[in-house]
Amino acid sequence: MPNAAPVDWTSVETVFLDMDGTLLDLAFDEWFWRELIPRHYAARHGLTEAAARTVLEPKFQAVAGTMDWYCIDHWTRALALDVRALKRAHVDEIRYLPGAEEFLSRLRGLGKRVVLVTNAHPETLAIKDERVALTRHFHAVYSSHPLGAPKEHPQFWPRLGRLEPFDASRTLFVDDSLPVLESARRHGIGCLRAVRRPDTRRGPKDTGAFIGVDRVIDLL
Repeated sequence: MPNAAPVDWTSVETVFLDMDGTLLDLAFDEWFWRELIPRHYAARHGLTEAAARTVLEPKFQAVAGTMDWYCIDHWTRALALDVRALKRAHVDEIRYLPGAEEFLSRLRGLGKRVVLVTNAHPETLAIKDERVALTRHFHAVYSSHPLGAPKEHPQFWPRLGRLEPFDASRTLFVDDSLPVLESARRHGIGCLRAVRRPDTRRGPKDTGAFIGVDRVIDLL
């Protein structure tokens, strides 16, 4: 896991930023899917929470890294739960990661094009935006769902480029997902950073071959 290295901001034209685990605390999503959903699934289907987790885990694993994993509609059908309503009922748990809001405010002053690039379903993005006013910090916002491929998939980046032309060699991309960063690397994005502390309830994670930062504010 390489140590954090300063970003050469003079060589960066465009900044692509992930949402969950990069700017917003992944603790909400971990709690929502690992604790709240099993609780409601158990109640809905007459199971204990332990039995519900046993049933849910293979369902989660089967679609990991695909569009279905990030899709509210898929999970509403698969689990017979109103996932939208559950997210809206618990918006108070959604919050920025430490230093993220300050980072976004300062970043705009650098004169770069700042773009949000997320796998979150558009409705999940809207719910979170209503809570923390995230999108006001960006020149453009893209969910992978209208593009038909998650960021892990090689088709995502050319499709994004048709909507948001960018020079990969002069682009900084920050994410907490190593498969996503690897996909971006294969596409030729020149400056990559991995978030080591995406979840405030957990310790730092290994960022593998990617340069890691504890908080996005450290990039400045």
